Amino acid sequence: MRLRTLTALAGALTLSLVTGCANGDSTGASANTVTYWLWDANQLPAYQTCAKGFEKENPGLKVKITQLGWSDYWTKLTAGFIAGTQPDVFTDHIQKFGQFADLQVLEPLDDLGIKNDDYQPGLAASWIGQDGHRYGAPKDWDTVALFYNQKMAKDAGVTAEQLNDLSWNPKDGGTFEKAIAHLTVDKNGKRGDEPGFDKNNVKVYGLATQGGGMGDGQTQWSTFTGSAGWSYTEKARWGTEYQYDSKAFQSTIDWYFGLAKKGYMAPFADYNIQSNQGITQFAAGKAATVFDGAWMISTYYGTKGIDAGTALTPAGPTGKRATMMNGLADSISKASDNKEGARKWVAYLASDACQTVVGKAGVVFPATPAGTEAATAAYKKKGIDVTAFTEPVADKKNFRTFSYPITNYAADVTALMQPAMEDIYGNGKPVSSLDETNDQINLILDQ
Repeated sequence: MRLRTLTALAGALTLSLVTGCANGDSTGASANTVTYWLWDANQLPAYQTCAKGFEKENPGLKVKITQLGWSDYWTKLTAGFIAGTQPDVFTDHIQKFGQFADLQVLEPLDDLGIKNDDYQPGLAASWIGQDGHRYGAPKDWDTVALFYNQKMAKDAGVTAEQLNDLSWNPKDGGTFEKAIAHLTVDKNGKRGDEPGFDKNNVKVYGLATQGGGMGDGQTQWSTFTGSAGWSYTEKARWGTEYQYDSKAFQSTIDWYFGLAKKGYMAPFADYNIQSNQGITQFAAGKAATVFDGAWMISTYYGTKGIDAGTALTPAGPTGKRATMMNGLADSISKASDNKEGARKWVAYLASDACQTVVGKAGVVFPATPAGTEAATAAYKKKGIDVTAFTEPVADKKNFRTFSYPITNYAADVTALMQPAMEDIYGNGKPVSSLDETNDQINLILDQ
């Protein structure tokens, strides 16, 4: 799951901000107001700037922005669809898209003229529903890379070049497992690949835990299953059969969670979605590396006392490196009180006029090439090399990028896969137990 910021995860506090006016109700005040919801506090200033530009181009229209923490966001949005208090426009996630489209709470956006070629590959196509209508305008994108503690790597004698040239396989873990083992240090100073290493008393893990990964494993195991050639379903979008019962998937999961059994990756018990994510372990010096998404770049590089670096995901049995490439979109509520204004705002959000503004803020990669270029330049100005995130998008020969699974009943898939993966990771349940879970999921999709 894409959790945009640590602050957003903790977000029990709701902060409503209105461009040019005071805080107020989340619903549209009049036909002259477009209400807009987002969850990422880091992006809020950039979108406030976009709103000012939009208002200048559209005299008489105002944009009212509400920012909520991740969990509160979806709870309040769902409740809003029922109670009629939903915003005109909201930031949408591909995980939620299928359910929203099925419930018919989204307004078709076919008339906005969104073209695939105007955005990074695959982003626009992901928001076409099973009925052939568009329900989202591309907003931004992200990939996953390996963040590492440069001092710990240097002390271990592991170079940036080595970290960018790692490979793995499910039999012995390849050079990736060797590197993670060597970066692991127990409480007696023994490294994971040295005689006498105590796996039960580890001071610094080679790899932080990001939890069990539920059904998507975006920042956990997806880079490995992806580079093993596995796909979530039988087709890229709107699949009807999940493939968690495949040998390629299960052997990869068995190896990946096995890193914790060897003491190289933090155990499942160390992870807490509210207070001890991978970034928390990394910032505390308890892990030398962690897989995380592009939306976290500023957070890692802004962590005091840690000199962070990033490396490409390791190459897998297919010979390619892999990463999920997820993209958010802006959607319009079907029950919007101001659809005309909402359409104008969404079109503006999807244009270079706004996306270059967001890119210059250096907190996320906008969906348009110009927005991405602006973001890359902004990161460079901050002294941050983002090649590990951008190269997979540009180099299709050596990288495989794949989408978050787009299917119906995503909430049900998560409800089944979360405890199943946690049982394997935390309780040692055999990966073969996923056969039954997969059957249950496919039975639901077959309804």
